Amino acid sequence: MPRALLLVLDSVGCGHAPDAAAYGDEGANTLGHILERRPSTHLPALKSLGLYQALSLARGEAPCSPPLHGAAGVLTERSSGKDTTTGHWELAGVVTENPFAVFGKFPDELVRAIEAEANVEFIGNYAASGTAILEQLGAEHVTTGKPILYTSADSVLQIAAHEKIIPIERLYEICRVARKHCDAWRIGRVIARPFAGQGEFQRTARRHDYSLIPPRTVLNALAEAGVPVLGVGKISDIFAASGISESFSTQSNANGMAVIDRLWAERSEGLIFANLVDFDMLFGHRRDLEGYAGALEEFDRWLAEFLPRISPDDLVIITADHGNDPSYRGSDHTRERVPIFLPNSQGTLGVRETYADVAATLAGYFCLDPWPAGSLLR
Repeated sequence: MPRALLLVLDSVGCGHAPDAAAYGDEGANTLGHILERRPSTHLPALKSLGLYQALSLARGEAPCSPPLHGAAGVLTERSSGKDTTTGHWELAGVVTENPFAVFGKFPDELVRAIEAEANVEFIGNYAASGTAILEQLGAEHVTTGKPILYTSADSVLQIAAHEKIIPIERLYEICRVARKHCDAWRIGRVIARPFAGQGEFQRTARRHDYSLIPPRTVLNALAEAGVPVLGVGKISDIFAASGISESFSTQSNANGMAVIDRLWAERSEGLIFANLVDFDMLFGHRRDLEGYAGALEEFDRWLAEFLPRISPDDLVIITADHGNDPSYRGSDHTRERVPIFLPNSQGTLGVRETYADVAATLAGYFCLDPWPAGSLLR
C-alpha cells in the first residue's frame, strides 16, 4: 500500500480569489504581503518548490520559470465561505454550495436551549476576536463563573472559560450540548476556548473544535478501502472524526511537525492528513505580520530537513485552506487562492478550479474509483 502526506498550512493564502470582492477581501494576499513588507523573510525550501511561481499564478501571471524541485500551482475554492471547515471539506472532496450560517449575535432561541440543557448562563453573545473578548469579559467570567459566548465572521459558536473556574471536561461537555443544538442552525463549528491567567488572560492549548458531520469525503472512501487515515492536529475535529482511523492532537506547529516526523518514520502506508494551525490562530487573526513570517521560516527549516525523506513513490501535497492576511483590515479570514506544492512532481500545476483536485488525486493515488469532484493534479 502506498503512503501519502496531505499537509495544510492553515491560512497560508497567496492572493485574493476571483470572487474576493463579494467577501470584502479584494486585495488580500497573505504570503505576498508578508514577503513584500518583510523582504528578509527566508524561505529557501518553499522557494525551491515554487513559492514565487504560485504567487505569479495567483495574480493571473504566467510563472517566469518552473520550480527547482517539484511542481507548484494554486487552488481556487468553489465552496461558499472562507473558513476552516469549508476549506478542509473541499480539499477532501466536498464542495459546500450553501454557506454555513454566520451570526453577529446568536438567536435567543438557540442560546436559551443550550443554557437549559447544559445548565449554564452565558455572558457575551457578540462578535469579537479571541483576545479582545478576554480583555472585555474575562474578569466578569472569573467573578460570576458564567462562560463567555462569542463568535466571529466565520460560522463558529465559541465558548470561553477559565480552566480554574470551569474545568476543561465541563467546558467540553457544554460545547457538546451546544453542538447538538447548532446542527439545526447550520453552524459550522462549536469551539471550546479554555484560558488561564490572572488579570492578563491567555488562551491555553486545550482548544477543542466540534464540527458538523460532513457528507461523505474521500477520507471515508479511503477508510472503507482499508487505507489508514491518520489525522494530525485539528483534522479529526474538522471532520467530526468521520473517515479518521487515528487522531494525534498537537499543541503547536512545532509539535505538529514533530508528530509528522514520527509518523513518517513509523508508518509505511496510508494517509497522514495534518494541519498546522499556528499561522492562523496565533498570527493571522492577531494581525501579527512579524510573527507570521517567523512561523513560516520555522516551517521552512523543518521542510528542508523533511524533503530528503520523501521516497520516489510517496505522494506529498502541501497546501492551505484559506487566507488570513496579517496586513489586512479586521481580524478575520480572507478569501484567497492557496498555493499547492507537490515535491515528487515536476513543472507547473497551473490555476486549479477547485480544492477538490486534492481529493481526486488522493483517490487516484490509492487506486480508488475516480472521485466525482475535481481532477487529478498533473
